[in-house]
Amino acid sequence: MSRVVLVHGIAQETKGEESLLLDWYPALCDGLKRAEAEPVDRAEVSMAFWGHVFRPAGRRTLGLPVLDASDVEQGLEEELLLGWWEAASAAETRVPGPDEPARLRTPRLVQRALDALSHSAFFAGLGESLLIHAARQVRRYFTEPTVRAAVQAEFARCVTDRTELVIAHSLGSVIAYEGLCAHPEWPDLTLITLGSPLGVRKMVFDRLEPAPAGGFARWPAPVRKWTNIADSGDAVALAKELAPVFGARVTDVPVHNGARAHDVRPYLTARETGAAVTRSLRRPGASA
Repeated sequence: MSRVVLVHGIAQETKGEESLLLDWYPALCDGLKRAEAEPVDRAEVSMAFWGHVFRPAGRRTLGLPVLDASDVEQGLEEELLLGWWEAASAAETRVPGPDEPARLRTPRLVQRALDALSHSAFFAGLGESLLIHAARQVRRYFTEPTVRAAVQAEFARCVTDRTELVIAHSLGSVIAYEGLCAHPEWPDLTLITLGSPLGVRKMVFDRLEPAPAGGFARWPAPVRKWTNIADSGDAVALAKELAPVFGARVTDVPVHNGARAHDVRPYLTARETGAAVTRSLRRPGASA
C-alpha cells in the first residue's frame, strides 16, 4: 500500500524486494536531494519484484547453467545481442563494431558480439553466459504467455489506490506499461521510465500488448504524466525518445550516467530524476 512502486529490470532472479530496495531507495533519496527536495519516507516505497519468476528450480549443480554462443536462439535472443553490440560499439570507441551486414547472422557473428560486449565498460562484469541469460529473459517474457502473466501478476499486486508514482527501469518499463494498459480502472498516477527499451522497433515495440497500431502505441489510461529518462550511451534504451511513438504527452529527458549508462543507480541519483519524482507526488510544495 505504498505511494511509490519501483519496477526492476532483468537479471535479478536471485534477489528480492528488500535486497533490491537496499540499492534503489538510497539512490532515489540522493536524486531527490540533488533536486533540492525532501526524501520519500521508506515506508511509502515498495518494489514490484518479479525476478523469482525466472529463478530455476533447485538442482544439483550450483548457479545458473553455463551458456555459450551455440545456445543463443535465432530470432529475438540473437537480435538483442547484436543490437546491444552495435549500440555499445557506437558509444565506446574501444569496442569494435560488426563489419558484416546484419542479415548475415551466423554463430561466428554472435560469438564476436558476446566477446565485444563482455569487454565493454557498459557490460563490465558480465560474462558471456550472463549476457545470454539476460537476452533469454527478454525473449521468454515476450514469447511465453505463462511467464508474461506471472510477471504481470506481481506488478498488479503492488499497485493500489494509494499508488501515485511508478518508477520502472529497463524491461521493468515494458512490464509497467503493459500492466497500466491492462488496468484502465486504476486511479490516475505518474510513470517515470529509466533506460527504457519500449521504443525499440521489432525487438520490443512491435511485441507490446496491446499491439501498436499505425506505428503508434496505445496510451496507458491511468497515466496522467509520463517522464522518460535516458542516457545517450545506454545500449539497452536504443530509442532514446518515446514521445514520437507513445505520444506528445511523454516528456523525454536526457541524462549522463557515466560508463555504466544503463545502471539504475545513476539514473535514480540524477537531479532530473529527482525533479520528476518531486513533480509526481501529491504533497505540499510539489508542482502540479
